[in-house]
Amino acid sequence: MKFNRNIAKTLLLASVGFAVAFTPHNYALSQIERRQDAPSTVIPQNQTTQKAVAAVDSVGMTVFDMDQAVKFYSQVLSFKKISDVEVWGTEYEHLQGLFGVRMRVVGMQLGDEVIELTEYLTPKGRTIPVDSRSNDRWFQHIAIVVSDMDKAYQRLRSLKVQHASTAPQRLPDSNKAAAGIRAFYFKDPDGHNLEIIYFPPGKGDRKWQKSTNQLFLGIDHTAIVVSNTEASLKFYRDLLGLKLAGESENYGTEQEYLNNVFGARLHISGMRSPNGPGIEFLEYLTPRDGRPFPVDARANDLLHWQTTLVVKDAEAIAQRLRLSKSAFVSSRVVRIPGERLGFKKGFLVRDPDGHVMRIVER
Repeated sequence: MKFNRNIAKTLLLASVGFAVAFTPHNYALSQIERRQDAPSTVIPQNQTTQKAVAAVDSVGMTVFDMDQAVKFYSQVLSFKKISDVEVWGTEYEHLQGLFGVRMRVVGMQLGDEVIELTEYLTPKGRTIPVDSRSNDRWFQHIAIVVSDMDKAYQRLRSLKVQHASTAPQRLPDSNKAAAGIRAFYFKDPDGHNLEIIYFPPGKGDRKWQKSTNQLFLGIDHTAIVVSNTEASLKFYRDLLGLKLAGESENYGTEQEYLNNVFGARLHISGMRSPNGPGIEFLEYLTPRDGRPFPVDARANDLLHWQTTLVVKDAEAIAQRLRLSKSAFVSSRVVRIPGERLGFKKGFLVRDPDGHVMRIVER
């Protein structure tokens, strides 16, 4: 079964041609051992409880056709649907920063991790453009762990999934932190970047080493391109309370082919909360020509991702972010009627590069 659709390929900014044509990127941090001496949050002790992220709850993306997206993630990647709601009204307009919003939102689970797919019935947004590169700053993906790379790749081939890598790649033994890790890059029907990754014994989280009959196991991390690691640390570590789990610098021929960027040299930083998948920073030291996040990007555009972070006090953290001059998507902290999206109140805010975090309180 082939998953594709014919929709307009170019509905984007006249001034900025932005799209996400998937290209390989570096996935180094998820596979290096967690640093025990990594710097901790600098949030004052008396504010840690209310202002630190308790969990990375889910990673969400905007899709064009929900039925097609659910079919892809369930039949190809073994995700299971766990929720399906349709919402509209002023609260959701304030939350998403869009007028006239009517959304269908579906939760899909794999292992312990969840993705959230959102189709905007109104208003429809723009398709993912065709000239994106993996060093453009709107780049984001999820890394799906597999128990057997060869079997997983053959499954994707048999279902005619669109390639982004030519074949699964193995990091060489010269890269001691990541030696033996294998990965393959491909796209979902909307062009979102996806990765399957295999961790050999001794690499990655211990839970990926458990004996299982399952082929697709769960989500290790979501990766985002950043322009400046220190600026991103101030947002994620100092303001939100995530912790730096480890760092690495990756370069060389394999790195260039993985990213499909000539001369790629990356500074990788892995952020962790007490629960949930990691968030990885991919800072390109070279080349430095990645394009910034489109200034008029909206939540209904298909390049929109939103990572949900659970906190104890949404109002308190919103105030902290306002004082730091962070850019909000939501007009305010929104109370959700009947907690229909799985939380009682929350808001959307952009990190220094434009990636959207959804901060929620349960």
